[in-house]
Amino acid sequence: MTECKQQSLSFQAGRREVVAAFDGGSLSSDAGALLLREVERRTGILERFARCFRDHRDPDRIEHPLPQLLAQRVFGIALGYEDLNDHDELRKDPLFAVVAGSDDPEGRHRARRRDGGSALAGKSTLSRLELSRPDSASESRYNRIAAEELEIDSMMVGVFTNSHAEAPREIVLDLDTTDDPVHGQQEGRFFHAYYGHYCFVPLYVFCGEHLLLSRLLPGNADAREAVLPELARIVRQIRWVWPEVRIIVRGDSGFCSDKVLSFCELHGLDYALGMAKNSRLLKKIERAMRKAERGFRRTGEAARVFRSISYRTRRSWSRSRRVVAKAEHMALGSNPRFVVTSIQGAEGDAQWVYEELYCKRGDMENRIKEQQLDMFSDRTSAASLMGNQLRLYFSGVAYMLVHGLRRLGLQGTELARAQCGTIRTKLLKVAARVRVTARKVWISMPTAYPYADLFRRVRLNLLRC
Repeated sequence: MTECKQQSLSFQAGRREVVAAFDGGSLSSDAGALLLREVERRTGILERFARCFRDHRDPDRIEHPLPQLLAQRVFGIALGYEDLNDHDELRKDPLFAVVAGSDDPEGRHRARRRDGGSALAGKSTLSRLELSRPDSASESRYNRIAAEELEIDSMMVGVFTNSHAEAPREIVLDLDTTDDPVHGQQEGRFFHAYYGHYCFVPLYVFCGEHLLLSRLLPGNADAREAVLPELARIVRQIRWVWPEVRIIVRGDSGFCSDKVLSFCELHGLDYALGMAKNSRLLKKIERAMRKAERGFRRTGEAARVFRSISYRTRRSWSRSRRVVAKAEHMALGSNPRFVVTSIQGAEGDAQWVYEELYCKRGDMENRIKEQQLDMFSDRTSAASLMGNQLRLYFSGVAYMLVHGLRRLGLQGTELARAQCGTIRTKLLKVAARVRVTARKVWISMPTAYPYADLFRRVRLNLLRC
């Protein structure tokens, strides 16, 4: 067989044979990354992220600067390349090299001849970045770039506060955890009885669509204990910028403990936290449950009755608190729910607290899905907990970039509320031919690209920011 036949792929389409091959030359499938680069120019997310690392490499021997390495890793995740192995081929993409900040997008001036044509770092270099430790990076032979976790945590909150032109009157901090199943012997893996498998338990804090915290907890961690120092740090940083802002803490029953509630009360935070039902609570709403059941039998539709009660546990709570109860009856039977809250007065109507305040925390589930399904935050196969935490940071920063595109570029468009996966499919995964000349990089996208007008509009929106 000729070389042409060996490398080509044959398909049948009607009367003609279709012959395909990977011989197009300087082509890219990620032209939409140019929009992400514009987001970075206006927000400085990656620039701030890079300042959270300490680079102990010899400056005279550095071929891939730290900001370029981080941009390569983060942009790769945003574009759908979750594995480091992908970068052994992706490093040859000249458009990706331009987006990552390389001055030599075709890789013509590499130090070693064998690296010619590959502008960016390979999987081994990126792996060493993930495996570095702050306590040994200065003396290590290979792993000499270390992340400072506290600085990254502060950076994530800082990006949120900087995104507002003026201080908001009120913000809601959503707390939640999820499971991250593991299948090896990673540090921090434990069997979790609720989820029924070995896992990590990532802790997230969001404000609307803004990611403020992504903390990888061991599988046996108590989220109620782990959230307290994180919440204290986040609130302190927000109030340093916005001293008068009202902060409401919202979460499910996994965060309902006296320590969390007392912390909120001590620091002037309002809260609305789910509460597990028990026999004493159910007894307090028996009359409301009977009323809801009568309403269901009369109409055949789910009936709700809301009540506000004062409640204190027999041992664990230090004081009485307001609990909003939803007494509901539907076709499947009774469905009572409880929320403990600090909100009182005219705005504290029981139905409003439950339906308009507490239930809206469900949108955070979409944000967590974006983290795991679209930004691959569950790719935590490194041996150390610190290495997996860094991977979680990479996923979080990639999300922040795509959210920046949604917030700044997609305003007023049909994708203004789209999830990250949809944005990637329609705007970022765009085929292009790349031609590099002495003074310009020419990107030619398909004439038949169906979202060309949307692409132009997004670019215009970013220019106006």
